[in-house]
Amino acid sequence: MTISYDLATDIGKIRLIIQDTAGAKFSDEELQIFLDLEGSVNLASAAALESWAAYLSEYADSEHIGDYSYSKKLVSNKLDLATRLRENDANAPSLDWAEMNFTDIDEDEAIE
Repeated sequence: MTISYDLATDIGKIRLIIQDTAGAKFSDEELQIFLDLEGSVNLASAAALESWAAYLSEYADSEHIGDYSYSKKLVSNKLDLATRLRENDANAPSLDWAEMNFTDIDEDEAIE
């Protein structure tokens, strides 16, 4: 299991987005699987967050001790970020449009 944090790589970008930098939850190989399955950094990050949230859902999100209580909201925060990443990817343009240059066409070639 390799764990690296190089922002020049897609794995490093995923780690930055999901904040898996100190005490890493995922290995590079696991993040690469998300990237292979999802096809983009945003979608791979969303899948990793969803996986992490599933793991955290086994633990209590809040605790009550007498009159004192607190809530971490770890699972909902990770799922909210995953949703935003999926929406960002869905709204991103999928193609770069280019204009055809018709000024360089020779009339004789265009007729053929």
